[in-house]
Amino acid sequence: MPSYSFVLNGKPVTVEAPSDMPVLWVLRDMLNVTGPKYGCGVGVCRACTSHLDGEEFQPCVVRVANCADREVTTIEGLADGDKLHPVQQAWLDRDVACGFCQPGQIMAAAALLKETPQPTDTEIDDIENVCRCGTYSRIREAIKKAAANG
Repeated sequence: MPSYSFVLNGKPVTVEAPSDMPVLWVLRDMLNVTGPKYGCGVGVCRACTSHLDGEEFQPCVVRVANCADREVTTIEGLADGDKLHPVQQAWLDRDVACGFCQPGQIMAAAALLKETPQPTDTEIDDIENVCRCGTYSRIREAIKKAAANG
């Protein structure tokens, strides 16, 4: 079985896996990283949203072979040590509830703010992550708060 090395949340890892195994399964089943959630498996619900080389991606539809020698960041690696990322802190401050879809929501919001530090409501609404409990208004408030505190 081939092996693949990449940086996961700032630390080098190597896994032996079939080249076509989705990164989500490598993260969850082989590396015990459970922040990215399995929702649909086809990249639509985006509960697994993480970052690949700093860009948003859905690990449920990306093969592990495509991550070789690259950097993968999940919700577990977003904070800077004990200091939460501004988006994570805003989520707490605005009481964006639930838990299942929120890691993916936070990662999508962090990617948006990296590209667009002061997003409009329309740009925030363009985030395609599905929120199963419907906290979209609090998600928007949290993104605006994170942008202000950036």
